[in-house]
Parts: sequence; C-alpha cells; structure tokens
Amino acid sequence: MVEYLIVGLGNPGAEYENTPHNLGFMVIDRLAESHAIRVSRKENFSYVGLGAIKGKQIALAKPQTYMNLSGPAVKGLLERYELTPGRVIVVYDELDLPFGSLRIKPKGSAAGHKGIGSVINALGTSEIARVRIGIHPDHPVNGEEFVLRPFKKSQKQEVDEAVGRGALAVESIIAEGVEKSMTVFNRRAPGLKQEEE
Repeated sequence: MVEYLIVGLGNPGAEYENTPHNLGFMVIDRLAESHAIRVSRKENFSYVGLGAIKGKQIALAKPQTYMNLSGPAVKGLLERYELTPGRVIVVYDELDLPFGSLRIKPKGSAAGHKGIGSVINALGTSEIARVRIGIHPDHPVNGEEFVLRPFKKSQKQEVDEAVGRGALAVESIIAEGVEKSMTVFNRRAPGLKQEEE
C-alpha cells in the first residue's frame, strides 16, 4: 500500500542526464540509492520503484514524457496507487532561485515552470507539495538554453550537494510533514530580498 508518490521532473535521454532541468531525476536517483530501491518498473509513462523511506511505503517516479508533459503521467500514477494530490511530492529545478538553494512549498502557482504547470493542470489543483532546487547562476542567462546545457565539471560538488539537500528535504517531508520541513529547509537564499509567498 503506497502512502506517498515522490516524482522527480526531468527529460529522458542520455543527452539531458547532466543538465539543470534533470535535477528532479537526480534526486530520485539519490533516494533510490540511499534506500535500495530499483526505479525500473515501467508504469504510466514513467520509471517507478517501490520501497520504504522513514517507515512509510513510497513510490519513486521519473516520468519519461519530457518535462513539459509530466502531468498526465503523474495523474496516472496517483490513480494507480489510489492516492490524493496531497500525497504527492514533486521535485524539480527552479530558475528563479539562486544556484544550489532549496525551497519547499506546500502549494502555489507554477511561476512559469512548465513541468509543474503540467502537473497542476492534470491534477486540477495547485495544492501539491514541492521541493524546488535553485539553478540560477549569478549572471544573466537565456533560461531555455541554460536549463538544457550540461553542468560543468567544476560544478560537480555543488550539484552533488544540492541533490543531497533535495533528497534530505523529501525524507523530511515524509517523516515530519511539509510545514515542519519548511522551517528547517527554507532559510532565505542569498540574493533574495524577501521570503517568497
């Protein structure tokens, strides 16, 4: 009996593996490795793995529909496991946040992110717990190009740390709930003048 569905957003294919837009997939891979879960079952246009995290039965999922069309895959998985949107945690990259920072949100708009926008549209609610990992460098960028450009070797440690924090945030939400986890993880990121809504 699955209690939580944890979805990482990303793009399938080797050419996208090491790009900012695939941080969601990387967090799923880290959780799978930490908890000895094989994410290899093909279900609802996704790779899925079943296991336990913090004593709860969970499903880890990596939709294979491409980022901007993730919603129907997530909806199909929720229906398959008979879960409500309140039992899904979505992990993805966020260009509006400074590189390596992390934000947990219990609900809200897509803020221009087409992946989470697709999920919100498919589920018919914006009350979806999410872990957003900042990818914005400290210089102007063309967002559409930047999110699909591979990380540099010099960023490996930073990326690794960001993925680790993302995995810890998901574990915290499962164990402690969204609100409590927000107080631990949502410290104001450098470069943000105020806390987000």
